[in-house]
Amino acid sequence: MSAEILIIDDNSDIRLILNELILEAGYKTRLAANYNQALLEIDKKVPDVAIIDVKLDKGDADGIELLNHIKKKNKDVPVIIISGHANIDMAVNSLKSGAFEFIQKPFDKERLLNFVKRAVENFNLKNENKNLEHKLFHTFELVGISNNINSVREQISKLAESQSRIFISGPTGSGKELVARNIYKNSKRSKNPFIIINGALLDSKSYEKELLGEEKSDGSISYGALEKASGGILLIDEITEIALETQSKILRILIDQKFKRINGNHDINVDVRIISSTSKEINREIDNGNFREDLFHRLNVININLLPLKKRAEDIPILVEYFINNICNNYNIKPYTIKNNNYLVNYNWPGNVRELRNLIERITILTQGKDEEKILNIIKESLTQYSEKKFTLNETLSYPLREARENFEKEYLITQLKKFGGNISKTAKFVGMERSALHRKLKLLGVKDLN
Repeated sequence: MSAEILIIDDNSDIRLILNELILEAGYKTRLAANYNQALLEIDKKVPDVAIIDVKLDKGDADGIELLNHIKKKNKDVPVIIISGHANIDMAVNSLKSGAFEFIQKPFDKERLLNFVKRAVENFNLKNENKNLEHKLFHTFELVGISNNINSVREQISKLAESQSRIFISGPTGSGKELVARNIYKNSKRSKNPFIIINGALLDSKSYEKELLGEEKSDGSISYGALEKASGGILLIDEITEIALETQSKILRILIDQKFKRINGNHDINVDVRIISSTSKEINREIDNGNFREDLFHRLNVININLLPLKKRAEDIPILVEYFINNICNNYNIKPYTIKNNNYLVNYNWPGNVRELRNLIERITILTQGKDEEKILNIIKESLTQYSEKKFTLNETLSYPLREARENFEKEYLITQLKKFGGNISKTAKFVGMERSALHRKLKLLGVKDLN
């Protein structure tokens, strides 16, 4: 849907020129010739972008009054102030009042259209962020009672108001983006953009364009993530996937606090808080020469570490209940309970919280929460593939000896328990252990009975 631009100017020639320019650029327009007309148009429908002459028929600063009126209705609407009697004080006052840009008459047409384009992009971006925020924050909170989750919550509450760079580590699906969004939500930057750029999804050339932006030969500008996030937060997801050459440029940006767009000649200064994340072992990536140690130290002012779900099993029943309630609400289904959570608690969850949520959604869709036996069968079928998988030599070698041994024992015993339907006596006999010894071993490994 094309954006709607409200043009407010008491000079009919200027209104006509602006109207033609903006219509040709593909936008819709509405016009107002004086202060009262402008009020009526604003009250009738708040525009996506407004262009306002600072001096209309009412007085010297009536354009600023209209700017304030728009901001009261919707603070996210970008307002471009224009003036034929411009001075430094007027420009400063306009920007302090919340103007998106200030431009002096007679104005350069291309420059004005670039302002309009940026303003539309800014407005659309804020709307997208609002929609995403609503979907995310009202559906997926940071849920759990484990020490790890409680610690992360505490860190978020302390870090939200700071400006320090943050480095989030944790396996895929553990909630790194969710943590970043919660920091954003609770920060003073929450009224400004939250932008994500993913190092795993783009090649080196594309990544730099997405990050820095580009000045094209026709004079148009493609704004990068750094500029889009100005005043807000930029999440650089899977930063360890970024090419070393691009890592050097990011380091330079952090040192100099400025950058040039691709094909650009002028330095761009932006106010952006950077949060980085990775699912890889960062020290191993540094040792292998895949990631710059100096960049890591620049980014790692504060570190947040999310444990895999298998290491915070006490969160699983709470997450199950939470996901059931939210998913049932989305599908207009009566909430239900999963009476036997032991299979879920004892599963290794290679996909972590994301995998658990997907399983609950699958159960909800297929059973409507009405068939306990079918629910249990879906759980068993979904989890069997990984639970009965044997450790390969390469997998085992990636763990310290003690952890490798514990993982093997846990997987082995869970597999045998499932084979015998959770019967401790039969399992103990098969594995060659006393029943009491098996109980102690299962407790030590954090495995609950499957009955």
